[in-house]
Amino acid sequence: MAKLNPLDLFNVRSLLSEEEQMVQDSVAHWVDERAMPLIAECFNESRFPTELIAEIADLGLLGSSLEGYGCAGLNAVSYGLICQELERCDSGLRSFVSVQSSLCMYPIYSFGTDEQKQRWLPEMAAGRVIGCFGLTEPQGGSDPANMNTHAKKDGDDWLLNGAKMWITNGSVADIAIVWAKTSDGIQGFLVEKDMPGFVTQDIHGKMSLRASTTSELYFDNVRLPDSSRLPGVKGLKGPLSCLTQARFGISWGPIGCAQDCLDTVIKYTEERMLFGRPLAANQAIQLRLADMARRITTAQLLALQLGRLKDAGKMEHTQVNLAKWNNVRMALDIARDARDILGGFGITTEYSPIRHMLNLESVITYEGTETIHQLAVGRELTGISAF
Repeated sequence: MAKLNPLDLFNVRSLLSEEEQMVQDSVAHWVDERAMPLIAECFNESRFPTELIAEIADLGLLGSSLEGYGCAGLNAVSYGLICQELERCDSGLRSFVSVQSSLCMYPIYSFGTDEQKQRWLPEMAAGRVIGCFGLTEPQGGSDPANMNTHAKKDGDDWLLNGAKMWITNGSVADIAIVWAKTSDGIQGFLVEKDMPGFVTQDIHGKMSLRASTTSELYFDNVRLPDSSRLPGVKGLKGPLSCLTQARFGISWGPIGCAQDCLDTVIKYTEERMLFGRPLAANQAIQLRLADMARRITTAQLLALQLGRLKDAGKMEHTQVNLAKWNNVRMALDIARDARDILGGFGITTEYSPIRHMLNLESVITYEGTETIHQLAVGRELTGISAF
């Protein structure tokens, strides 16, 4: 009898198109050859592997779902598979691509002028310009409307003041997409790194997403021409639509974490001998491995259907909430259990589960906490907002 793929028990891959399979295979091969050998060291050293940016761009992974401007124009499922393979390596790697693509290139593409698109998108797709997304503030968290950063008209210009926190790519970014209150509602601005009054400061002491740059942004009377404003949207709809794009990718990414954890512990338990037999021969271990496979399979099918809905233009916000909630929780639980199965070996970065586990503590919090996603689903079911 043919042996099933332990990381894809329901042969979800057979539901992918030939192009989607090619995208997954090319990214998976690059991850295995180039990213995996570096990532534990990067995590230990608390640095993002900037030396890989050009290669990521050459693969067409930056702004991969956008049409034109040097972007690959792939469908949503392909973008999801990209996120899955990148996060199989590390959440920091997927976060970099997610921020660049969904949170920075997407708003320029959707809300920017033709001049802004022509100036920024080709350079961002090529990895020559890196972006960051400035929405979260220290006092804001899950309530983005509680925003202190503001921009006021000063003649034909704007003066930007305020601060943003927990910003991926902040200090390495050439351009920041900053959302600020104005007299005409919340609006987005393109802030270049060398503008007077704009400074960044990295956040240190992180135990999660260590292979990722996380920063604070400060704006002290940063003078912006009106040409730096994204004119195509006003209000929270702008940043929230970006988050929907990013959350879609996050719904796929943790599947890769979970698959890597399961693969690691299958191999470990087959080789680890206890009481005269392999650890994998114990019923308790097999039950835990089987439960991991069950959860991964459920998440794979959920993500694939979400991608098909998105490609058909039928995806709803609540569906993204449900997928992000379910799939990140799935991966975090599996990473924790995999770490436990590894015993003492599990607390070192020689094995990946503890790194995935620590990273997922951030992923389950950012771009909507688990509670926020639960309440969003509850609001859909009852018609009553509890937040």
